[in-house]
Amino acid sequence: MLYAVISQDVENSLKKRIAVRPEHIERLNILKNEGRLVLAGPCPAIDNNEPGEAGFTGSLVVAEFDSLEEAQTWADADPYLASGAYESVVVKPFKKVLP
Repeated sequence: MLYAVISQDVENSLKKRIAVRPEHIERLNILKNEGRLVLAGPCPAIDNNEPGEAGFTGSLVVAEFDSLEEAQTWADADPYLASGAYESVVVKPFKKVLP
């Protein structure tokens, strides 16, 4: 089943994100290579794809996991959470309808 991993950043998280970004991306690439990643990306803090110093307010990942528990365990191990960049992470079942 698909799950949405919805993360909220702490204020001024950019430096914390940058410090562990390679590890964060590596985990996403594993899901991608296994054919389980639907989409992933950050939410810019301003209305611009390249927010610069403004940074990001959170992230969204939609991926396939065997259970909500497995998805939550994966989300809880995110380097952004461990670094303090994420303030919170919510994992919810997701039903893709379109496209």
